[in-house]
Amino acid sequence: MERQRSGETEAGDALASALRTLSSETAGLAALGRALEDELAASFVAVVALIRRATGRVVVTGVGKSGHVGVKIASTLASTGTPAFFMHAAEASHGDLGMVGKDDVILALSWSGETAELRAIVEFAGRFRNPLVAMTANAESSLARQADHVLLLPRADEACPHGLAPTTSALMQLALGDALAIALLEARGFTAQDFRLYHPGGKLGASLHFVTHVMHAGAAMPLVPAGTVMAAAIAEMTAKRFGCVGVADGEGRLVGIVTDGDLRRHIGPDLLERPVEAVMTRDPKTIPPDMLVGTAIDLLNTTRITAFFVVENRRPIGILHMHDLLRLGVA
Repeated sequence: MERQRSGETEAGDALASALRTLSSETAGLAALGRALEDELAASFVAVVALIRRATGRVVVTGVGKSGHVGVKIASTLASTGTPAFFMHAAEASHGDLGMVGKDDVILALSWSGETAELRAIVEFAGRFRNPLVAMTANAESSLARQADHVLLLPRADEACPHGLAPTTSALMQLALGDALAIALLEARGFTAQDFRLYHPGGKLGASLHFVTHVMHAGAAMPLVPAGTVMAAAIAEMTAKRFGCVGVADGEGRLVGIVTDGDLRRHIGPDLLERPVEAVMTRDPKTIPPDMLVGTAIDLLNTTRITAFFVVENRRPIGILHMHDLLRLGVA
């Protein structure tokens, strides 16, 4: 029993510690939000305008935890339409400064603003007149004094009980980097289609395909003309294996669909002789060819329909089935 109580105490302590960490970090994000509504607003807007006008890239730099955060910020900028890369501050003075172009903007991260490894980059920016943006919490630091723009982070307590391990501070840097990337994304009018260009692989890339890229078209569609008897409609439905068959009128417009559920609801001795119009569901739900696969997945899940006809100008041009999305690895 004593060992059990000890285990329960340890579990309670761990949970309490986690909740304190989240509370500290939430307070840091709240302070950052207040700063963006007040003293940080003008600088943030100016930096967004600077980067948007720049014809070069954003060179993000830092060391330690700021460096790790900088890697993520550079990656997010690059994937959302702002060309960017990370340059490790310690490597800059050993040749990596050669990666910086004359039209590049330098974004330097340092909570204290006194990171020694940044000195070579700061001097380089001044010599070659590359705009320098500092993300720091120390307005009086050497980095802030030499920067063209300062994204001044508000002071906040670290989640670390000793006030040493960068926790809240790293999260605030990361959040401000995300805010910068999304502000630039929106300012550029960066769309989901643009996003797909930079994310062609994996589940995310697959979800950004258009429906027209994965649908079954032409003779693969299960389709019969209006007036077809159910015996022939069922044969078409069975041959194409989508669990449904579409019904088109004399002008090729989709007017109905017969599903497995329709067959069960109308089962009877005369089912095979009945016309499809007597069994079909009229005006079925359809999707357009320019719908993103990710959006189609949401629609399939919310409606619990396993297949949609893809329609353009009321005419079926393809069919999309849940199995197609499973094969893509996005459903």
